[in-house]
Amino acid sequence: MLHPTLRAVGRPSASFLALVLLVAACGPSTTPSPSVPVTPAPTSSGASGPSAAPSATAAGPSASVDIDATYDAIAAQVVELRGLGPVQVARKTIGAAELSQRNVEDYDQDNPPAIVAANQRLYRAFGLLGPDHELRDLFLKLIDSQVAGFYRPKEKTLYVVSRSGSITGADKITFAHEYTHALQDATFPTVFPAQEQLLDQTDEALAHAAIFEGDATILMSLWAIPNLTPQEIGDVQTAGSDPEATAILNATPAILRENLLFPYTAGLSFLTPVRSSAGWKGVDALYDRLPASTEQVIHPDKYQSGEAPIVVTIPTSLAKDLGKGWSVTLQDTMGEAQLRTWLAASGVPVAAANDAAAGWGGDRLAVLEGPGDTWAVVMRTDWDTAGDASAFASAASTALAKAGGPAKVVAGDGDMTQWVVIGSDDATRAAVEAVLGLAS
Repeated sequence: MLHPTLRAVGRPSASFLALVLLVAACGPSTTPSPSVPVTPAPTSSGASGPSAAPSATAAGPSASVDIDATYDAIAAQVVELRGLGPVQVARKTIGAAELSQRNVEDYDQDNPPAIVAANQRLYRAFGLLGPDHELRDLFLKLIDSQVAGFYRPKEKTLYVVSRSGSITGADKITFAHEYTHALQDATFPTVFPAQEQLLDQTDEALAHAAIFEGDATILMSLWAIPNLTPQEIGDVQTAGSDPEATAILNATPAILRENLLFPYTAGLSFLTPVRSSAGWKGVDALYDRLPASTEQVIHPDKYQSGEAPIVVTIPTSLAKDLGKGWSVTLQDTMGEAQLRTWLAASGVPVAAANDAAAGWGGDRLAVLEGPGDTWAVVMRTDWDTAGDASAFASAASTALAKAGGPAKVVAGDGDMTQWVVIGSDDATRAAVEAVLGLAS
């Protein structure tokens, strides 16, 4: 899967902001259940309109001084509240047009065409993208509309995307969030670089991102309560309910939308009880032992007990055994969060999808390209119990039926392994099953 966007903050939706402010104001008695990620309402949005704001320097010397003074004050408040830092970072205010240009440059640099094509093949095979959907276009449109700010660890630079032409409450809360990332980077310097080693471990990368983003989301809400005026809170709500951005978010395929939201919503749910019981020191301790899977984020008891993912592999000889012209173009791990997104987006009721993914133990998938127009997708999943494996097989069969095409769920060795095998045609699917030793 495409690596999650780990350094950008989506502009908070009105309902999402209301939730985090309520949690921060009322304390542990109102914290959400740690085992159930909190999700914004489907009608929520992630951005304001497309008008570009001038940079601080373009707005004139006096405006530049005012912006610097405003951000200096916010930085000092965040340092006092979070108990980390201070740290000096470059900061820039950019408009929507520059954001879009940077998004294109970053996307193309981080995602070679072959990787994009393999991900697109995967998502289409699972029924998560339509035949006319182009993954690159969808992703860029999504982040153009949703991103309110980002921090670049390699540059030590913080960016705020201002779409209004002035620094509003929405821009201030974004700065507080992104400055928290700068503090994380300075205090835990190995954490962000380690993400670059997880390019074929998307599930673990999402789990790590939940800590970064959950931390910064709690901080920005705590900062906002005493520091934003009612009018500025209104700015945030307005930015989070823009009709155009709402329409883009709702029209985006679920796998892209949920992967963008997961670090914020699930991270908030995971970290709120930690901070309530152990304070910021408890949050800091998580950076020494980041969750190893989205399963551990969704079910904090599994994090506490140290229930590690099962290491699952795809046979290294698979492409060779299929014959001349076959190659593996992508390997990755789906994890519980993405499995339940797939199932729920493919006709399985949400509660049933969550239940079917909840017994996840580990998985590994591969995308293969063959001669001519042949291709295949295989995924091995291992489960905690035989009942969990059976529940997944049933739900996955429903999802594959909706996706259409030659696809099958096949039991593996023992009673706790299930394979998903999808082919460009029935003969290809059958050949893959035979090579894997799954043919009856």
